[in-house]
Amino acid sequence: MRASRHRHPDERLLLPELREFSDRAFSRAAGAPLVGGNSVRLLKNAAENYPAWLAAIRAAKHHVNFESYIIHDDGIGREFAGVLIEKAREGVAVRLVYDWMGGFGKTSWRFWKRLRSGGVEVRCYNPPRLSSPLGWLSRDHRKMLTVDGEVGFITGLCVGRMWVGDPARGIDPWRDTGVEIHGPSVSDIEKAFARIWSMTGEPLPGGDSARKQRVAGNVNLRVVATEPATAGLMRLDQLIAALARNRLWLTDAYYAGTTVYVQALRAAAKDGVDVRLLVPNGTDIPLLRPLSRVGYRPLLEAGIRVFEWNGIMLHAKTAVADGHWARVGSSNLNIASWFANCELDAVIEDDSFALEMEQSYLEDLANATEVVLDEKRKLRVPGEPPHPHPATAHGGGTSGRAAAGVVRIGHAIGAAFTDRRVLGPIEARLAATAGLLLCALAVLFSLFPRVLIYPVVVLCVWGGLALLYRAYRLRRGAKGGG
Repeated sequence: MRASRHRHPDERLLLPELREFSDRAFSRAAGAPLVGGNSVRLLKNAAENYPAWLAAIRAAKHHVNFESYIIHDDGIGREFAGVLIEKAREGVAVRLVYDWMGGFGKTSWRFWKRLRSGGVEVRCYNPPRLSSPLGWLSRDHRKMLTVDGEVGFITGLCVGRMWVGDPARGIDPWRDTGVEIHGPSVSDIEKAFARIWSMTGEPLPGGDSARKQRVAGNVNLRVVATEPATAGLMRLDQLIAALARNRLWLTDAYYAGTTVYVQALRAAAKDGVDVRLLVPNGTDIPLLRPLSRVGYRPLLEAGIRVFEWNGIMLHAKTAVADGHWARVGSSNLNIASWFANCELDAVIEDDSFALEMEQSYLEDLANATEVVLDEKRKLRVPGEPPHPHPATAHGGGTSGRAAAGVVRIGHAIGAAFTDRRVLGPIEARLAATAGLLLCALAVLFSLFPRVLIYPVVVLCVWGGLALLYRAYRLRRGAKGGG
């Protein structure tokens, strides 16, 4: 571990004041207050998460609120469906929200029909609508579960067999992380669910999300529930990068940091903070794998250490700083999560939990390979096999990885145009490919202009009709209100 820079001998006397200041800054940035009196349990992989979820659901007496970006129509998904239906038939109010894009091609209509027929109230977030041509770009990327207002789970796991793996075929489970929460913060998780529920139909009964919880421990945490165009977690991530004093260790499944966030990490590293980033090597979209390395160079040049997970897929989204602050949830470090999606994260301020997170991080690094710059300042992964371990069948986060890939392409092409930083061999190939593609499109559109015109006409007509319909609805609503 890199040695920390010199500290003032009376630094400890300043910590309460600094923490009061940071608490206020964090609350304003994230839009989430710090709530005490909780207990938090770290859950690694499906082996610890799924049994805890199923046990909580089976013990439900009043209600189950379940929100998941993807629930696969496979053996694991059907096991969860069976338990949810069983509780619904016992008279428990079981509510489930899934994302339209997340479930597209992964879950059949028969799966949802079975749940609805079994008494589960199922809602789909943001399916395509004629009245909103681009509305489908916003996704509900959250993964959460609450039961009876007594226990809540915030996690990076969806529901599917890839998180479990297949030992008989030598397929390891995906690496992922979640937390189990008891205490007053459970009501904040339920309020976040109630907000999404009201966005997809009739709101929840008032009593379900308004219950006050008794103290269950001494852990302070925030439930950061972001929505499109709010960017609360991005502001919080930037604050953490600015205030970290010794260590900032990040794990991300689909990293594509923006220039502002990259500069925050670089500034921290140059100031002596031990900044590390753990990302996957295997991927569910092989074409985008080389693009993942486009963003490494500015990090490595600033002294940030980058590691690639050696297993089949790393899907966790976590952070831990200075042995005190930690984040676990659904948000990736990319524009899609920060600006476009509904996300849910637990931001925990507790020394014991942060220590457990740091220990888990070091264990993960034991199964990772560090990326370095060689003497010619090229990216190099020592000992990398010619054919990396392929990922298992398609799982969660496809749209997030695609968005991250688009951002990386944009960064590389932008750097090529502006000449603001040195491009490496990966970026050079990417710039050449993009250049050839643009030239080919120019030739195509010059020879066949209708290929370009017709899609533009369709989009203009669709957008125009959608705006007229929206104006009509707003005007009619204003008259009704008057």
